[in-house]
Amino acid sequence: MSKFFVYTDEEELSDFQITSLCEAVGESVQSDVPLAVEYLSVSAEEIRTLNAENRQIDRVTDVLSFPTLDGIKGKKISAKDFPYDMDEEGNLLIGSIVICKQRAKEQAEEYGHSYERELHYLLVHGIMHCLGYDHMTDEERAEMREKEEQVLKKLGITRE
Repeated sequence: MSKFFVYTDEEELSDFQITSLCEAVGESVQSDVPLAVEYLSVSAEEIRTLNAENRQIDRVTDVLSFPTLDGIKGKKISAKDFPYDMDEEGNLLIGSIVICKQRAKEQAEEYGHSYERELHYLLVHGIMHCLGYDHMTDEERAEMREKEEQVLKKLGITRE
């Protein structure tokens, strides 16, 4: 079990929900150093701009992830391998996650579940990208989805 932190000023999720999420993610990753991600929520126009600039896809999306470390998927993460990626608190920053609240609300309604569930899913999805997982192939998608579902299950969040 590793310590995990989410840096955010957003208020959509309570401190308890963030703490619970951090504990669930920490249980699913091996590291000898506390890990951290940054989470921001943005407007539809802001995420569209980010999507166009970073992925050359000019449309609104739900979540974008900006991993900072390479080659960590499924491996024990060691501080000695990333000495220049430590923050002021001694945590290893693995990336940033940007979520479009408007799109998350639309998807929650579209899929027939709560906004809270959608927000948790998108945040976990972003964290998995920062941990090196992807969904470009069916095999990768299945592996990533399994990891996401493990974390969500620990939070008591299932497909409603």
